[in-house]
Amino acid sequence: MSEPTATVLWLPADGPPLRDERDATDVIGDAFGQGATWVVVPVARLEDDFFRLSTRIAGGIVQKFANYRLGLAVVGDISRHTAASGALRDFVRESNGGRQLWFVSDTAEFDRRLAGQS
Repeated sequence: MSEPTATVLWLPADGPPLRDERDATDVIGDAFGQGATWVVVPVARLEDDFFRLSTRIAGGIVQKFANYRLGLAVVGDISRHTAASGALRDFVRESNGGRQLWFVSDTAEFDRRLAGQS
């Protein structure tokens, strides 16, 4: 018996930024409305503070998604952020080893990871 296909909410790159837990809650509501189990957020929708772990913005947003058992994928090039922060590099590596939060370079990589998750 095969696993059901995941429903994914793909946020467009040109929408409002995902700045805090309130914004995350709005996206989570949209995801539930569509029956999504994953939300894909382009890097363009995240402000630089998300990638500075000391702000705790990423932690708050990620925790909100985890509380609602929704997967979160950040899609795009974050190399300038990881080059500036060893802690962020570690966070990305650990996240990518799990099933809740992924940082992927493009949508094709997300699709491959999702297909391999079953």
